[in-house]
Amino acid sequence: MMQARHWLRAFSCSLVVSALSIAANTTSAYAVSLENTLAIPGESTDLFPLNGSSGGANINRLGFFSDIYYDRYENVYYGLGDRGAGGGVLSYQTRVQKFSLDVDPNTGAISNFNVLKTILFTKDGENFNGLNPTLLNGDAGNLGLSFDPEGFAVAPNGNFYVSDEYGPSVYEFSSTGSFLKAFTTPENIVPKVGSIPNYVDGRPTLTSGRQDNRGFEGVTLSPDGSKLFAMLQDPLVNEGSPDGRRSQNLRIVEFDTATRSPVAQYIYQLESLAAINDRIPGTDDDFGQNSQGRNIGISAISALNNNEFLVLERDNRGVGEADPLGEAPVASKRIYKIDLTGATDVSNISLAGTNTLPAGVTPVSKSLFLDIAEQLKAAGQVIPEKLEGLAIGPQLKDGSYAIILGTDNDFSVTQGDAGQLDVCTDGTAFTLVSIDSGCPSGQKLLPAYLYSFKASGTELEGFVPPEKVPEPAATVGLMLLNFGGLLLRRQ
Repeated sequence: MMQARHWLRAFSCSLVVSALSIAANTTSAYAVSLENTLAIPGESTDLFPLNGSSGGANINRLGFFSDIYYDRYENVYYGLGDRGAGGGVLSYQTRVQKFSLDVDPNTGAISNFNVLKTILFTKDGENFNGLNPTLLNGDAGNLGLSFDPEGFAVAPNGNFYVSDEYGPSVYEFSSTGSFLKAFTTPENIVPKVGSIPNYVDGRPTLTSGRQDNRGFEGVTLSPDGSKLFAMLQDPLVNEGSPDGRRSQNLRIVEFDTATRSPVAQYIYQLESLAAINDRIPGTDDDFGQNSQGRNIGISAISALNNNEFLVLERDNRGVGEADPLGEAPVASKRIYKIDLTGATDVSNISLAGTNTLPAGVTPVSKSLFLDIAEQLKAAGQVIPEKLEGLAIGPQLKDGSYAIILGTDNDFSVTQGDAGQLDVCTDGTAFTLVSIDSGCPSGQKLLPAYLYSFKASGTELEGFVPPEKVPEPAATVGLMLLNFGGLLLRRQ
């Protein structure tokens, strides 16, 4: 593996990416309404230092937003890339992008996307890599530095928490991307063949644990940073009849950030397949029974307070590398508000072999917060496949909040018979070309999208912004101020 001691720092140049702003209907019957959309060109690059060498899809092409985090104290954002182009078969040094975004304080409309830093994830001077464990480590049971980052949060002290699909894992990094500690993954979630971990294969090889490529898709912190919640994308491979692909019951794991140990697990129920298929015209394009816990899943979770969260749930349809023209009908791109109050801790309860919950097991409650697909369709906009990033943005002048969503465009790369191929399109036709060879005239790589929705203060009632540990200088200043006040009172 490439040594990377000289990459340990964050790259602090700034890169303004030309983004197309797409207007939206600003009048809506919804309490949460679409304000506008930014299209980030698929050809855009990050700030990876090339040092004279050439870039490319798996070098410095932007490929997020697998998650988005808004730091309201610094007024900056973080956009997380995943394991890179090629689905874990091409080497890629995993990273997070720090970026700025202007938000109109009256409307919530977004503009001026600007990459500020590219931060690589490292451990002991080596890079974490998007290659799967078999290719990186020669062993499907050796996780090593294989890393598929999907969820991102910032601790009160500025450290990063990043969730991973391969393990699935949760890691803590410094703000410069250097590995600090790993959380303990519950044994029932570790993918295994019998009692042996296997981080690469899927069914029928796996007998228990998370499904392949369905690990911790989202992560968030309680406002005070004492609890971390990691959410699986789909049900466990063995929790369903005959397997997790037919179940709607996936798990949220609660961790104690002080001990980095799991303390509880809760069941989140995906929307029923019948309800999803009811939104598809006719029956020819209905999802099959083995799609419930595979083609329907969650993409992100964001805390409102200690018990309530926003969860982004979606199907696997829409414009993307597998369907560049968006020909398959989209049925589910939604945000739900959930509440853990009264939910059963199922840490020691197995759902193996069943699609129903045992008597006495209560899942988290959920209610519809936003139907994203319906609003994009009403605005005449493209509905992308992989809506994966979710952040509660700044508060606006009228007390409402900007809700920022982002898409993962998979680096505009797909798997073809000839290997990894770039996907080029003009919206009416598409072409697959050798990776990094350039698109035909008139066609471009698939863009990523950023969306701003405006949510009323009523819709986000109970939202508690995350805490932040004051900087040392600010802490000293506060102490001096308090001490001065004490002296004045004594005079």
